Amino acid sequence: MSADVFAAPRLAARGATDFVLTLRRRWADTLYPALRAQWQAHEGTPDTIAEEVHSLPLYPWFAWLERGSQKLLWRAVADQVRAEGEAASTTSTAPARLELDPDLVLPSWYTEWDIHLQPGGVWRDRSAAAVYERGAQLVMLGDNDDYKFHRLFTQTALPAHEIGSVVDLGCGFGKSTWPLQQRFANAQVTGIDLAAPCLELAAHRAGKLGLPITFRQADVCATGLPDGSVDLITSTMLLHELPLSTLPALFAECARLLRPRGTVRFLDFHLTGDSFRDLAMLEHSARNNEPYLAPLLHSDITMIARKAGLANVRWTAFDERGDGRLQGLEWPARSEWHFPWAVLEAERA
Repeated sequence: MSADVFAAPRLAARGATDFVLTLRRRWADTLYPALRAQWQAHEGTPDTIAEEVHSLPLYPWFAWLERGSQKLLWRAVADQVRAEGEAASTTSTAPARLELDPDLVLPSWYTEWDIHLQPGGVWRDRSAAAVYERGAQLVMLGDNDDYKFHRLFTQTALPAHEIGSVVDLGCGFGKSTWPLQQRFANAQVTGIDLAAPCLELAAHRAGKLGLPITFRQADVCATGLPDGSVDLITSTMLLHELPLSTLPALFAECARLLRPRGTVRFLDFHLTGDSFRDLAMLEHSARNNEPYLAPLLHSDITMIARKAGLANVRWTAFDERGDGRLQGLEWPARSEWHFPWAVLEAERA
């Protein structure tokens, strides 16, 4: 059969993906500033301004399009993965290593939600992992195709000295882990995640890159790694994916794993003090099926980490456009909608 038979489906799938990406960009750079312009008051908290913002003419369009475009994104990406055959075998991993746990029971808080609105979640099968990989590039509005966002994190937010061992928690399909091995070439790097299909894909991609990373299936709160064996623990976009009730155990596990003078660097989200922007971020929690995001933003995470045994816990702003880690919690002014990135930093007590 001629390969041309598959050209039309591939072209249609790519066209749908491009359409959704453009739609989401206009939601961020056009609809969000227009909604803000309709909101005349500039004082208050997210709670006190919510009723006023919800009454604005553009608000129903803003809220509907955020959720609707995310659903369209996953449909378009799934069609593209099928058309391009991206859910292929991931059995070849050397020099990377894959450690799966066939007896691991996935927690209900992880399986009962289609996080990010991805149908069926990321843990279901290899196809779901391939869809997640492609969608993770587009969720940054097409500005993370080569994972420069994650490389920026490793370049600007991590210790400058040589590191012997690194553990990347919630590594998914490896996008946050590969740059760690590239940055610390002589380090023993381990990625931890619950989803076996994502870990299979992570190890396969790392193997093709020649990276000797170990990908291990485990709960981030109970990694099974030895006490005092790690110099640096990282995560990107993990904290807001966990129930608040699990965070004490997560930070306690970090304190257990770290060697003396070991460090923690978690890239996640933080409220900015801009009530309009913060309201949009808090409501993103519900509209994007991220039930643990709003509780995280409302909580004193530094206190939870200190009680679990970490020291010098603080948040630092992060600008994904190029500067990376900033000083303190001051973000550059921007008119478009964007995530309020921040780095949670700590050391072993």
